[in-house]
Amino acid sequence: MILPIKEQKWRKNPFLSAFIIFSFMAENGNEAMKGKYESAVPVYYYKPTHRDCQVLREQWIRAKYERKEFCEAVNSFRYEEGTRDGVLMKRGRDNGQFLSRRFVLSEREGTLKYFTKYDAKEPKAVIKVDTINATFQPEKIGNPNGLQITYLKDYSTRNIFVYHENGKEIVDWFNSIRAVQLHYLKVAFPGATDAELVPKLTRNFLKEGHMEKTGPKQTEGFKKRWFTLDHRRLMYFKDPLDAFAKGEVFLGNRDHGYSASAGLPPGTHCNGAWQHGITIVTPDRCFLFTCETESDQQDWLKHFNDVMSAQMSPQEFTSEDSECRLWQLVIP
Repeated sequence: MILPIKEQKWRKNPFLSAFIIFSFMAENGNEAMKGKYESAVPVYYYKPTHRDCQVLREQWIRAKYERKEFCEAVNSFRYEEGTRDGVLMKRGRDNGQFLSRRFVLSEREGTLKYFTKYDAKEPKAVIKVDTINATFQPEKIGNPNGLQITYLKDYSTRNIFVYHENGKEIVDWFNSIRAVQLHYLKVAFPGATDAELVPKLTRNFLKEGHMEKTGPKQTEGFKKRWFTLDHRRLMYFKDPLDAFAKGEVFLGNRDHGYSASAGLPPGTHCNGAWQHGITIVTPDRCFLFTCETESDQQDWLKHFNDVMSAQMSPQEFTSEDSECRLWQLVIP
């Protein structure tokens, strides 16, 4: 039996919140709960799993059971208002300090802008929503509500790290970005279904972590760097919070000359601290990396080979033709 508990107690006591939710599920069954509290979830709204960070999971629960946002269909959700205007704390590119910055998300323009001053007339950056990825990174950013926004700038990846003290606010920004992206995709691909378009919205990185790398001559010393695998793009940074990737490589399909294997070519002088090698072969050159442990090596290889085994979309063929060689040449 569910006791009549006031909403303010629910808000202040997470253990009580959990008790209420589990009581609901025990009494009504999980499927019945979904039928009632998830009957009108918009397709772009990100449904977190147990692997996602706390703020995503908490706000998903609150949206369903506390605010009852998805119990019945409405004309539009607040994520679909067309324009979102507010202040987020943004990490400085050079000094690493978090300062308040005004952000404006526009569905009509298909852009996300940010301003260094709230009343500034010109934005510091104008970002096209079709180039944006956003993923929560609380540990990397050092804030439980930390969000990493990445986008392409002159074929190179730019990172923006932001947070908001209010968990609901940062998750609302995240889902508003997804709503605008879906609107853009529906205009760009009018014949596509929601099932085809939703996977093209924001996505979590496939893998991140440190590896050592050498340069194109393969005689340079191996240096420890931070790597991010974002679908078919492998990027590396000197520091996980760098604003720009120092190098990127496009990972195409294995039928087009791409492969990843354990070990290094014979005669490679591995002067780094790590000995578990990986060789990535592309149509233009080879890339050599080393991992600290064999398990880490095997995990990277699994992700590389999964990507290379997947069929490429027409957009990815375009990326390969126009950006692949530039990205590969960037890596020193």
